[in-house]
Amino acid sequence: MKLGRLNHIGVATPSIADSIIFYRDVMGATKIHDPFDLPDQGVKVCFVDTPPSTGSGQTESGGTQIELIEPLPGNTSIASFLEKNPKGGQHHLCYEVPDIHAAKAEFVAMGKRVLGEPRIGAHGTLIFFVHPKDMGGVLTEIMETPRSEH
Repeated sequence: MKLGRLNHIGVATPSIADSIIFYRDVMGATKIHDPFDLPDQGVKVCFVDTPPSTGSGQTESGGTQIELIEPLPGNTSIASFLEKNPKGGQHHLCYEVPDIHAAKAEFVAMGKRVLGEPRIGAHGTLIFFVHPKDMGGVLTEIMETPRSEH
């Protein structure tokens, strides 16, 4: 398994509206996408773009996104995360792979606990999660690189 591009950092929040204000006013974000519901995942999401880095040793690709995640009614995983972390916080890291099914097979072959089958994520591409206990304590989302970026 080769490490792909860090696509986004998932941040759980009790209020996307409040988080948008924070990222705009405190962090200086200038590109904040419209929030939208992802009912199959039980969440509302909003992407905040970070600019591409131009520093020495940095990649030339675009910046990483912040994915703000607010639970919809009935969502237990994000809601329980927020019970433990009432102000919200980093929920997961998401890395891109060229072939989601090959990546899943590799993780399974390594004995990693894949959480569910590949399903459509917020970017409209297939995703799955790998248990944090098998990933150095970090819930890890694996996402197939969008076709326009292959």
